[in-house]
Amino acid sequence: MQFMSTWADSNGQRLVYLAPEVLAIFDRYIQGEQEAEAGGILLGHVRGAHLELLEATVPTPKDRRLKYFFERLLHGHRSIAEQRWRESNGLIRYLGEWHTHPEDHPTPSGLDVTEWQKLAAARRDGRPLLAVIVGRKSLRVEYMQSNGVRHQLHSVSL
Repeated sequence: MQFMSTWADSNGQRLVYLAPEVLAIFDRYIQGEQEAEAGGILLGHVRGAHLELLEATVPTPKDRRLKYFFERLLHGHRSIAEQRWRESNGLIRYLGEWHTHPEDHPTPSGLDVTEWQKLAAARRDGRPLLAVIVGRKSLRVEYMQSNGVRHQLHSVSL
C-alpha cells in the first residue's frame, strides 16, 4: 500500500509529514481478516505549527492485541520515547498515537475518541494529540484538542 506522506488541516495551517520509516511501519501492520489490531506511539519533531513524524513504535509483547481492540501498555513505548528525548536533547518528542482497524477506510470508534481525549488532556506541552488509524487502503489522521475538539487532516500532494 502506498500511503501519502503529507497531511494538512482544512485551512492548510498545520502540516504533518510522515517519514518513509513511519509509513513502512504502517504498511507492515495493515490488518488482514485474521490479524489482531496493532499500534504504538508517534515520535518526531515539532516545527512551529507543523509536525515531522520520524518514528512509530511497534506493538510490544505486553500490549493487548485483539481483532477489534488494541491496548498499548506504557512500559515499552514510554521507555523508547524517553530514550529518544534524551538522545536528541529534547528535539524528538511524543506526538501521538497510531493503531490499525480492519477497515479499508478507517473511522474512529467511540472508544478511540474517548482514549484520544484522555491522552490529549494529559499532554504536558498543551499541544493537540495526533491520532492515526491505519486502514487497509487509507489512513485516518486527526488532531484531538484537550477540550475534545477533533480536526481531521487530509492528504496533500506537494
